[in-house]
Amino acid sequence: MSGATGVSRTALVAAARGWLGTPYVHQAATRGAGCDCLGLIRGLWREIYGQEPEAVPGYTMDWSEPQGEEALWQAALRHLTPRPLTEARAGDVILFRMRRGAVAKHIALQTETGAMPRFIHAFSGHGVVENTLSHPWHRRIVARFSFPDVDADEVT
Repeated sequence: MSGATGVSRTALVAAARGWLGTPYVHQAATRGAGCDCLGLIRGLWREIYGQEPEAVPGYTMDWSEPQGEEALWQAALRHLTPRPLTEARAGDVILFRMRRGAVAKHIALQTETGAMPRFIHAFSGHGVVENTLSHPWHRRIVARFSFPDVDADEVT
């Protein structure tokens, strides 16, 4: 998929599923070896487009919380295409605010929509997993994006 434009949502979801089982490693972005939630999205970017669009500075586990900055959201706005929050599509990048009043600092890829929506993400103690986008997760979504040049085919 590297260097591709017009990649399908089906191919994007398949690529994300290739990361399943990757261990959680803070700040890493290597399929099979380790990644965090941002590393998963960074790794998918590299698989689709090649080089990442910008260098990611080092960050702590509480990244941007002390300053109250929406660093992850701002980065997503620089490189991804915003989508309506209510129009879920497989292949969407979804951004979560884990606590009311906190910055958005968890990111994932939606893999299925419909009655049993699912998403792939990486989190401490679990690595890269695919979970049901249950109500407790869904209510934390604050933004939705697409990778640039992703075709509109649907995955169920």
